[in-house]
Amino acid sequence: MPHDTHDDFAFEHAPGLPGPLPKREQMLWQGKPDAWQLAVDSLLVRWIIGYFAFLIVWRVGSALADHSVLVAFGSALPLLIMGLITVGILYGFSWVQARATVYTITTERVLLRVGAALQVTLNMPFKQLANAALDLRKNGTGTIALEPKKDGGEMVSYLVLWPHVRPWRMARPEPALRCIKDAEEIAGILADAAEAHMTMPRITKVAVPAETADMPSGAVPAE
Repeated sequence: MPHDTHDDFAFEHAPGLPGPLPKREQMLWQGKPDAWQLAVDSLLVRWIIGYFAFLIVWRVGSALADHSVLVAFGSALPLLIMGLITVGILYGFSWVQARATVYTITTERVLLRVGAALQVTLNMPFKQLANAALDLRKNGTGTIALEPKKDGGEMVSYLVLWPHVRPWRMARPEPALRCIKDAEEIAGILADAAEAHMTMPRITKVAVPAETADMPSGAVPAE
């Protein structure tokens, strides 16, 4: 049986990159959100689970007053099914978002390819970033929010970026590497790359007069 080799993102030069990187630019890290953590952080799945658990316990407790244990638990079955379907839908949405997302850190910038239905590739050079903030979880996952400078250019709207954006920063959205594993290590890679980029010497080519081009250092042209 032939294998399906179709690539949904075949139009890209490489996953997450709309075109080849310049020769002086190197990729340092590439990754995706953790689907479950994305569901927990952006869709509040744990709160949804807790809500349905409360309803189930309340329903069983109420039914036990007048019915047998079997009947009481059976009365909560519709709530259990509804809860599983709801959580399944929310996790499915997060899984699709995570699968369609590619975060990239290079020696020059951060790129975010986000969106399942409406795909956007956001290019954020280090020179356009004012700050980066790490929100670290106990399990090692975390979110790195990228604050653009005030003169950093036109930004994509909050709704287009969501959930790959810092929560509730709607007036001036902060794109984010959301719910990534080993977030502290990745934040270190980003910090080192940004620092190296800012301290990198810039060599400017200047025109040298022909009569002094081959003269040794400190020599004065004869009159």
